[in-house]
Amino acid sequence: MQLFSEKRYLELPDSDIWYYPGFLAKQEADRYFHLLKNKTPWRQDNIKLFGKVYAQPRLTALYANNDKSYSYSNITMYPQRFNEELLSLKKRIDTEANIEFTTCLLNLYRDGKDSNGWHSDDEKELGQNPVIASVTLGTERFFHLRHKSNKALKHKILLEHGSLLLMKGQTQHFWQHQIAKTSKKIGERINLTFRVIQ
Repeated sequence: MQLFSEKRYLELPDSDIWYYPGFLAKQEADRYFHLLKNKTPWRQDNIKLFGKVYAQPRLTALYANNDKSYSYSNITMYPQRFNEELLSLKKRIDTEANIEFTTCLLNLYRDGKDSNGWHSDDEKELGQNPVIASVTLGTERFFHLRHKSNKALKHKILLEHGSLLLMKGQTQHFWQHQIAKTSKKIGERINLTFRVIQ
């Protein structure tokens, strides 16, 4: 098994964020991408913004080792049991993060028009200081961060194929993040976000 390249600490105030650019070797990341793309029962929910209903600009799925639902943006999702691929990934991420994740929200960004707007992963079922582990498979996308109270504090990082981003501590209290739309012609990206549902 190939060891991932060195992790990097993002030196941002009021946060605890680590980036592992080569957490998965390319061949391994390719295999996970194709398996999850084809085996996952993707769905597209509607979201309500400013009184209007829109199709969510990405596809999603939820897996867990329990039956606890997850709600965000007036959407409630009910999990399927972890499959073999997600369990093997979860085991490695659990070890690195020193926590046992219960749940994985999967996002499929089909092209540059698919996105995820500014938000924090601070839903009450995630607990006081949630740990979020985010794996990128497929096309790299920029991950934007902005401080909630100091608007001058911004940062962006390119999330590469096979990478892991780990957000811990008080990060969700002080920071928002997004995957912005892009006009570039780009391919598909699968994002696996592991979390603990209380």
